[in-house]
Amino acid sequence: MRYISTRGQAPALNFEDVLLAGLATDGGLYVPENLPRFTQEEIASWAGLPYHELAFRVMRPFVTGSIPDADFKKILEETYGVFAHSAVAPLRQLNGNEWVLELFHGPTLAFKDFALQLLGRLLDYVLEKRGERVVIVGATSGDTGSAAIEGCKHCENVDIFILHPHNRVSEVQRRQMTTLFGENIHNIAIEGNFDDCQEMVKNSFADQSFLKGTRLVAVNSINWARIMAQIVYYFHAALQLGGPARSVSFSVPTGNFGDIFAGYLARNMGLPINQLIVATNRNDILHRFMSGNQYVKQTLHATLSPSMDIMVSSNFERLLFDLHGRNGAAIAGLMDNFKQGGGFSVEEERWTEARKLFDSLAVDDAQTCETIAEVYEQTGEVLDPHTAIGVKAARECRRSLDIPMVILGTAHPVKFPDAVEKAGVGKALELPAHLSDLFERDERCTVLPNDLKAVQAFVSQHGNRGKPL
Repeated sequence: MRYISTRGQAPALNFEDVLLAGLATDGGLYVPENLPRFTQEEIASWAGLPYHELAFRVMRPFVTGSIPDADFKKILEETYGVFAHSAVAPLRQLNGNEWVLELFHGPTLAFKDFALQLLGRLLDYVLEKRGERVVIVGATSGDTGSAAIEGCKHCENVDIFILHPHNRVSEVQRRQMTTLFGENIHNIAIEGNFDDCQEMVKNSFADQSFLKGTRLVAVNSINWARIMAQIVYYFHAALQLGGPARSVSFSVPTGNFGDIFAGYLARNMGLPINQLIVATNRNDILHRFMSGNQYVKQTLHATLSPSMDIMVSSNFERLLFDLHGRNGAAIAGLMDNFKQGGGFSVEEERWTEARKLFDSLAVDDAQTCETIAEVYEQTGEVLDPHTAIGVKAARECRRSLDIPMVILGTAHPVKFPDAVEKAGVGKALELPAHLSDLFERDERCTVLPNDLKAVQAFVSQHGNRGKPL
């Protein structure tokens, strides 16, 4: 399997090199040169497989030539063996044909565990084989950080620096990051918003001279391995609901477009998906594109669903690449226009093509709380605010009541007590046993100004397990 850049100027790489590269040298994102496609018979034969075995069948084509089957199977078994639920990603029925796919049974109670538990093990495997050491600099709007640290904390050849917006993540999200200690773990609170953090990461990839020869690796969803891992649970959900003999629709809370792009890929790989709903909060750049062909930056607002407080959706470039016939030069021009002018529209026929599959809705905080309260009253289930946005979008945008609708349950509600309290839900939420003492644990975090050079100087000074790089 070879991977190419969405901007057409970077060299094609194999899986191992893409894992370590993250962003392409031309500023683009890596995608498979050719997407594997499965027959309906193949997909049907996977019904009833344990999650790690299904993951092997779905992801195997992406790592062929880089990781032997036996090694990959072992990595996957270890990855999903740490999840608290035997089904790994169980489905919970809300009503007759509406389901929540619970993606929060991993160590950090968020869907990011599906990819980042795998990414940590893949990095360990590849770096040990190569005898290399790397630095991870990642940005988080809430859940990626703790999942990345949890997935990579035992990696012998990795130093990890996670940037989060100061005072703009929930207390549980922050503590899940700042209470994990290790010589190779560094939490940085940036006096800015998530987009500022994400921009610093991208700029650091563009010029890595501050690392003095050490390689920088991405854990954000620009890293192809994260997208690859998320494809699996679309197959997992569909198989439980009668797929591939019947179509399934999905509503996906998304800010960076990575999770829903995985669903788009699953469909292109042969899974019958009728509809993909982009569910966003007040920071609605994706909704404005899907509903009106306007991809334009606006002011970023803090909301009750902080993991989606994102104004520039990195992975959207991967969809644009396909919509433009995989023309790298066209994407490079489009993204340059976006950087210079802060927005763009695409040709009508390309936008119309996207609308055949995608619908969207922006949900504000008041509607989020209303949905949490409504679902609790109807079912006794407590939703986190991101999942509630997915439910609201599913109910507003659904094309057919006859087709099962799956809402991606992206986080455990205990991570967002403020939203649950504002919704008026009286049910007490308890942290799982492995996090029961979270609020008593010591924290370690460094607050830095919204300044790229200050961040890079910190990384250079504290890398290599506390020794300057």
